[in-house]
Amino acid sequence: MDYSVWRIALAGLLAGIVGTGLGGLIISAVGQPSKRVLSFVLGFSAGVMLAMIFVDLLPESLRLGGPTNTFIGLLLGIVLLLLLDFVVPHQHVAGGEDQRSHYLRLSILLGLGIALHNLPEGLAIGTGYAASQERGWRLMMATLLHNVPEGMAMAGPMVAAGITSLKVASAAIVAGLPEGIGALLGALIGRVSTATLAISSSFAAGAMLYIVFDELIPEAQSHAEGHSGTFGGVLGVVVGMAMLYYL
Repeated sequence: MDYSVWRIALAGLLAGIVGTGLGGLIISAVGQPSKRVLSFVLGFSAGVMLAMIFVDLLPESLRLGGPTNTFIGLLLGIVLLLLLDFVVPHQHVAGGEDQRSHYLRLSILLGLGIALHNLPEGLAIGTGYAASQERGWRLMMATLLHNVPEGMAMAGPMVAAGITSLKVASAAIVAGLPEGIGALLGALIGRVSTATLAISSSFAAGAMLYIVFDELIPEAQSHAEGHSGTFGGVLGVVVGMAMLYYL
């Protein structure tokens, strides 16, 4: 295998693990949260995810593949998470070890959604490098910065579970690994159809959308004191949009 192919795979890997890892570190700095902070962080995670879905993933899918491919991917992503919910039903619990397990499970679901998103992003990086070094570099840097809010969203439930900062960052890094795999595949294939990228992006959007409305928002509101969950969600949308547009 060509040495340059491995360099492209490494570029995709760095975009994934550095971006999500940095986002995880930012949120994990909160430490063990109070009930109000917990509600705010979960709401913030939901807001960031919504920004990613409606500002980044779905518009990109529509641009690449049109409404039909976008709706197909979106529905497939929702159905996948719905099936997972039947297999591993969630429990909204009051406290203790059961609550910690619940947030760990939620973190895994979020990590799955983010990993599903990172794979087509890696494909885009790999095919970009196959076209030109300059285009690949621009895509890698843009993707790295776009991955920061993903890591922030994933870290929210882990902070709620009392996971240490190092473990939160490590989990966020693992969620970024598929980006390296995608970049490797993109470099080897050289070209991926726009329909494939479109369905992949909206598939991730559907999975994330289900998680936001089935898990994150209900949890944020159940722990809310005053409007803490609402404020967290609104701020998450604003911050997520700002990072997606300006970074």
